[in-house]
Amino acid sequence: MREVYLDNSATTKVCDTAVKEAVTTMVQNYGNPSSGHALGIRAENVLDESRKVVSKVIGCEPKELFFTSGGTESNNIAIFGSAEHRRKLGNKIVTTAIEHSSVLRVMEQLENRGFEVVYLKPDLFGTISKNQLMNAIDNNTILVSVMCVNNEVGSIMPIGDIKNIIRAKNSKAIFHTDAVQAFGKLPINVKRMGIDLLSMSAHKIHGSKGVGALYISKNVKINPITFGGGQEHDMSPGTEPMPAIAGFKGALLELSKSKNVYAKIADLNNYCRERLANNENVRINSPKNGLPYILNISVKRIKSETMTNFLSSNNIYVSNGSACSKGNRSHVLSAMGLPADMIDSSIRVSFSRFNTREDVDYFIKYLNEGIDKLIKF
Repeated sequence: MREVYLDNSATTKVCDTAVKEAVTTMVQNYGNPSSGHALGIRAENVLDESRKVVSKVIGCEPKELFFTSGGTESNNIAIFGSAEHRRKLGNKIVTTAIEHSSVLRVMEQLENRGFEVVYLKPDLFGTISKNQLMNAIDNNTILVSVMCVNNEVGSIMPIGDIKNIIRAKNSKAIFHTDAVQAFGKLPINVKRMGIDLLSMSAHKIHGSKGVGALYISKNVKINPITFGGGQEHDMSPGTEPMPAIAGFKGALLELSKSKNVYAKIADLNNYCRERLANNENVRINSPKNGLPYILNISVKRIKSETMTNFLSSNNIYVSNGSACSKGNRSHVLSAMGLPADMIDSSIRVSFSRFNTREDVDYFIKYLNEGIDKLIKF
């Protein structure tokens, strides 16, 4: 039976080049990169080369790139580390109500420590406006943390304008962005965009789980939040997961050789929208100008879990909201103002370069079959 994987915003299939790089590191360059002998030096060379490849994608210097265990750790280091280091300069943090849980849970902890956190609410399309940012940022603001792309609906935030807004308000704030859903998909240049801190993850771009990275501008100082042997300049101390890091490099090398990926994904998104357009039982929640990799829909009168289970029984894999929400009602769709029945019936379809129009056709076929079988009158 055909298998159709449309949950790529949760995680992606590891690509061949990433597997090859990881296996080579496991069996040939398996030394500890902190060791001074020849095998350790070989591992260190892999580490250095991987750092160069990842840093080039976002336009930073290799020395500004620190490997972590993934997006969650990167977000924690960036936000906790910068807030505590800059506390003497102010008390206010500006973020959005639709950030990933690894940002929002950190913000809750900072509120418990006495910080003031402002959560900007999105419009009906899941976006934050420049005017909202302009009104929220002031002289007491020490950190602005706004994601590049929302992980549930794909809305794209005005990342390129935030540093200019900070400067226009004569604020001392630094700018962090969770770029986990944007990295490797949208062009990002941290220098041109004025980004001070940026979080990334490998498993969203066909690398393995367990590795990510954090960009920290050389002009920014933050406090470490964990302590150990000093690896990654104390930002993520502990022996580096070298096979995963090498696979991260491999995923980016393969991606760089892939042609017209964004256009292909946009075509799949548009094709799926066209196939859904005349279905009165389906509401599309993602904005038309969002990242095409993500398409969030609600299927009226059918609970999300019921539909995702039906699709899964037919080897079609989508998610009911964010994979990190564990079945809880979506805080993103709630902040967007969707009614409860639409939130509870939402599913997220997310594409990769390995998907095809035939995958979309197969999904639509069984979505319609599920509607016929499951809808309650």
